Amino acid sequence: MLAGWCAAAAGPAAGQFVPDQTGALDGKDVMWVPTPDAAVARMLDMARVGPGDVVVDLGSGDGRIAIAAGKRGARARGIEYSADLVLTSRENARREGVADRVTFREADLFEVDFGDATVVTLYLLTTLNVKLRPRILALKPGTRVASHMFRMGDWEPDERDRVGGSDVFLWIVPARLAGAWRLTHGADAFTLDLQQSYQRVTGTARHARGLGALDVALRGADVRVSFEDAAGARRTLSGRVDGDRMQGEGWRAVRMPG
Repeated sequence: MLAGWCAAAAGPAAGQFVPDQTGALDGKDVMWVPTPDAAVARMLDMARVGPGDVVVDLGSGDGRIAIAAGKRGARARGIEYSADLVLTSRENARREGVADRVTFREADLFEVDFGDATVVTLYLLTTLNVKLRPRILALKPGTRVASHMFRMGDWEPDERDRVGGSDVFLWIVPARLAGAWRLTHGADAFTLDLQQSYQRVTGTARHARGLGALDVALRGADVRVSFEDAAGARRTLSGRVDGDRMQGEGWRAVRMPG
């Protein structure tokens, strides 16, 4: 709920909670401008937020994203630098009946631990998103990241949408696949040599007769590999990545050392 531009904010809709302050407020790195309610809803829809999720909103402003997540049954935590906005957020959560599962902390978002998040939400400048990117990519594969307006540099989003005047982006933290893997499928064995740039994975499949073209689709920890075997038949295998192992029905792969 932070923005780098101080755009004029539209007036609140009926029943919409807002802080006592009007307009943009100074923050540590940027100014705060509220995320429109329609964009909040779309962010949470794209991230498929529901019970069982832990949502961390970095730069939580008046708390509306975390509170909306709480209303969907998630546990949510807002990180906000402004003490006044933290107080406003806590009061908003109490008034909306979600204070038992939505909390707010006054802190620098670059100094807090959010490693337990299953969903991260952002309304920050692209430069700040990029600064956070290494920590986000270190989260558990499959963690969803929703951003209002601003992107992640050269990390392309998995999904995007436009709601009114708002751009909304979704990324899914990809499993780490780069390197060599030994794959067995039935009685046959293959070596996969994979290169990775975020969720984009390319490579080759080596078998007894040489190299075969390899297609890889990766979404979080879900993976699908498709390649030609030594007989020229195409094999398409779907499964899950778990650290140094991939596995699906009838096949498995182990990362090779080195």
